[in-house]
Amino acid sequence: MTTNPSAELLDNLLTATGQTTSRREEVRVWSMSGVERVTFPDGSTAIFKYAKKPFDSEDQALRLAHTLGVPVPQLHTAAVLDGWLGMLMEDLGPSARDADDLDGVAAAVVLHSTRTASALPVLDRERLRTLPVRALEHLERLRKADRWQDTDDVEKALDRIAQAAEARSAGATLAPFGERGWRLLDFARAFTGPGLLDLASWHGTIEPPHPLRLRVFLEQYVVASGTPDALASRGGLTAENWALGWHRMWAVEWFMEQSVRWINDPATDPGYIKVVRRYLTDVLHLLEI
Repeated sequence: MTTNPSAELLDNLLTATGQTTSRREEVRVWSMSGVERVTFPDGSTAIFKYAKKPFDSEDQALRLAHTLGVPVPQLHTAAVLDGWLGMLMEDLGPSARDADDLDGVAAAVVLHSTRTASALPVLDRERLRTLPVRALEHLERLRKADRWQDTDDVEKALDRIAQAAEARSAGATLAPFGERGWRLLDFARAFTGPGLLDLASWHGTIEPPHPLRLRVFLEQYVVASGTPDALASRGGLTAENWALGWHRMWAVEWFMEQSVRWINDPATDPGYIKVVRRYLTDVLHLLEI
């Protein structure tokens, strides 16, 4: 199904909770997901979030987080329709301020102190090593569809990373890792894996990677009772370079999978190719390949 069934999803959720809605207000909407505030006749509100595959299991991640004692919005109810997930959640209201690095540190310490959730996929050393190989497989499928044709540089970069992945992926299971807790890059793509990827994701990927900034962040994390192993070198690299490099490799594989599976729209290829090239340049530099 290509159309967005959010209206029908919301109707199903409202029926399940015995509610009716008087107003829908967009908070933020993307091509594959959206967040809205719904206001009921009595003036109370809730957050309506919807997303298509592969983001259609976020309700499970939220329930796991709640069970493991992680502070998350209360999930009122959830439903799936034609590959789309819809959720009605607690409305926390407007933010008091933007989150800063100390907020990020506090959130990471909480996440990394929870126990492992067996239902989540695992991103261990072997899985990290396969990321460039999987990206090459996505590239092959794209080329068979007569897309991504002038991308020999992307193929060469991925080949170099694949050859170096055995050495550079060392240390993936150093603490913080899933033995002590499950990890989130975001609730829609939760997995058990290196907690350093959580920390590397905090500053986002819009700006160029900033190893010194991440090093300070990691030190703040340790001071806040995060594991000292967060500062340990791994794969022959500093913790900050290892984390930033593998986080961007994780993103490259994800963007390429989106291009071939979830988005699958040739019109978006120039934008995706541009981002993949930029991230691969970062990966080669950060992982010293």
